[in-house]
Amino acid sequence: MLALACVLVPLPALATNGYFSLGYGLKAEGMGGAAAALTNDAKGGANNPASMVWAGNRFDIGVEEFNPTRSAARTGNANGLNTSVQSEQNAFIIPGLGYNHMLGDRMSLGVTVYGNGGLNTDYAGGQLNCGGGPGTGNLLCGSTRLGVNLVQLIVAPTLSFKVGSSASVGVSPLFVHQAFRAGGLEAFTAVSSSPSSVTDNGQAASNGLGVRIGVLGKLSPHLNAGITYSPRVHMGSFTAYKGLFANQGSFDVPANFVAGIAINPSGRFTIAADYARIEYGGVAAIANPSTNRAALGSTGGPGFGWQSIDIERIGFEYHADANTTLRAGFNHGQNPVQPRDVTFNIIAPGVVLDHLTFGVTQAISTHGEVTFAYTSGLPNAVSGATSPLLPGGGTDTIRLSENSFGLGYGLKF
Repeated sequence: MLALACVLVPLPALATNGYFSLGYGLKAEGMGGAAAALTNDAKGGANNPASMVWAGNRFDIGVEEFNPTRSAARTGNANGLNTSVQSEQNAFIIPGLGYNHMLGDRMSLGVTVYGNGGLNTDYAGGQLNCGGGPGTGNLLCGSTRLGVNLVQLIVAPTLSFKVGSSASVGVSPLFVHQAFRAGGLEAFTAVSSSPSSVTDNGQAASNGLGVRIGVLGKLSPHLNAGITYSPRVHMGSFTAYKGLFANQGSFDVPANFVAGIAINPSGRFTIAADYARIEYGGVAAIANPSTNRAALGSTGGPGFGWQSIDIERIGFEYHADANTTLRAGFNHGQNPVQPRDVTFNIIAPGVVLDHLTFGVTQAISTHGEVTFAYTSGLPNAVSGATSPLLPGGGTDTIRLSENSFGLGYGLKF
């Protein structure tokens, strides 16, 4: 199943709340990601496994065009290593799917395929003279194009069942496949514990097994509440990049938690709100400060310095008539990147804080519907002192903004 999903669902880039999506499925995205207490599609393996038993028999498939704009600049460097550059390849196609089958009226079995990732940067080289002559160095003084790509593909079979008449629980084993590549980091080989395993080694892969659990309660005809949690997923190491990531190439999936409510004061209007936390600070390769005084790739070595973040999501859903549902949402997250670590995060500028979202679902037959969603990740920038690994000091600045457009089809049967 995992191999098939890797073929069907290539996820080249997706960076919103750090490198987690702000929501999974187009209906959730239209609601600003608020979905822990909603039950209207087959994406529960990503949002809340307990929701699937309320979703009925259905199949959901969708595709998004994701358009991030990433740039970096340096000013005030005494050695003339000042320039600005924008990452190329700014359009990515991202599919996803979910399926749910009822086993009687109290249990369901389904599957959700989704992804995390992004940090997909591709900066042209040749802007700087880092000692090899004019036009020979990129922004980090490497000799080739500068950038990285991280993809985490997750296949989540989901079992959900009702407890009494107004509550449910669910569990999703998580089969995780991740891939990573890096280029243009030649200047960092001199400070690595494994200089041949830092950059330009092609795509490395690793696998892991995790779990997501969830509960959902229909507390009244007008109020749902849901909670879901996934502990840290221990992944195999990126051996080809063991000289880059702390702890010899280890790169786990961080633990994450979501709690939410959905209030439906009438049959036509719903307000949903989620609180989420992503424990980036629990994964050394992501969290260790870039200022750590140890070799790259070593135990306790430097990382990207990301902190764990809290996220607030709120969404609004309005049933305009029997066939049309309108959505809008707002998503606010903390910035995982701190000023001291900006230089390292030139290749991973996951700094967007706020998202505005809109969506609509239109019934096109008795059993079929189409959903559209749009997300705008508002521009944000972070500046900090240039890393001492590059001579001459100065200030580095990274910027990110995002837009995505999604179209999906849902079949109820």
